[in-house]
Amino acid sequence: MQAFEYANPSTLDEALKMLGSSWLEAEILAGGTDLLSLMKNYVVAPRRLVNIKGIAELRGIRAGREGVRIGALTTVQELLDERTIRSAFPSLVQAAQGITSPQIRNMGTVGGDLCQRPRCWYFRYGFGLLPRDEAGKALVPRGDNRYHAIFATDGPAHFINASSFAPPLIALGAKARVTGPRGSREVELEKFYRIPKSDQERETVLQTDEILTEVSIPAASRALRNQTYEVRQRMLLDWPLVTASVALRLDAGRVSAARVALGHVAPVPWLSPETGDWLQAQPLNEQTAAQAAEMAVVRAFPLSKNAYKVKLARVAVKRALLAAARGGA
Repeated sequence: MQAFEYANPSTLDEALKMLGSSWLEAEILAGGTDLLSLMKNYVVAPRRLVNIKGIAELRGIRAGREGVRIGALTTVQELLDERTIRSAFPSLVQAAQGITSPQIRNMGTVGGDLCQRPRCWYFRYGFGLLPRDEAGKALVPRGDNRYHAIFATDGPAHFINASSFAPPLIALGAKARVTGPRGSREVELEKFYRIPKSDQERETVLQTDEILTEVSIPAASRALRNQTYEVRQRMLLDWPLVTASVALRLDAGRVSAARVALGHVAPVPWLSPETGDWLQAQPLNEQTAAQAAEMAVVRAFPLSKNAYKVKLARVAVKRALLAAARGGA
């Protein structure tokens, strides 16, 4: 690990001043479950580490008339323990339960999960975010791409977004609050992510001097039936192969609103608007859930070794929809 300067602000204003002018100069430390591993492997080497753990205003879950606000420093375990989350948002609970390590549940934060770097072994072994050989050809399409993207693979990025909470939050219509020296702004969570075009870009819209401070779920989403279904290779501390999160409303037995978001299938959490549109006015049963699952992968374009993820995505969407139909909010 490269030597670095350590900053320990107690307020958000102090933290913003300490961030510096470039992501290459400073990194934000929250739970540290991802960042410290990257630093130990010299994948990232910040000159300054800004520890935001002591900023009280970034903690806690608050439910009000406008919705539910989740502070960026809220831990996975705190999310699991919160009564409002357990009663209204089973999709978030199911995503949190997939993080099986007690240590990570108590250290890892919601904001850190949303901002974690890609789970790509080319990136993790120092080949860069968009790994290429000496001739400039992309390594992933003709390399070991078993766990890489099956969507948006026509560009230079083939890694997957590995956030546990982004798909269910996107399905619920959540927004991210981003704060910087110029003030705060709200961003629809699906627009918080972007696909970088170079190794110098990041995977989110955060500017170099901004911090993700909280996530808000609109009040109307508390009435939605929502579920997350994960497909895993093994039920241990590991990332899923594919996840599907759904949020929908049933009126008189038919779908009146639906959002479907997939995880671990693209460089960004993958919202499938065509699936939500197709479900409108449909009854939700085995047949329609299977048809919706087919719709969810209509734009999939797998690489040489990961076509199996297309089938898993179908399974995850179908089972998430059927669970939502049975369960409720």
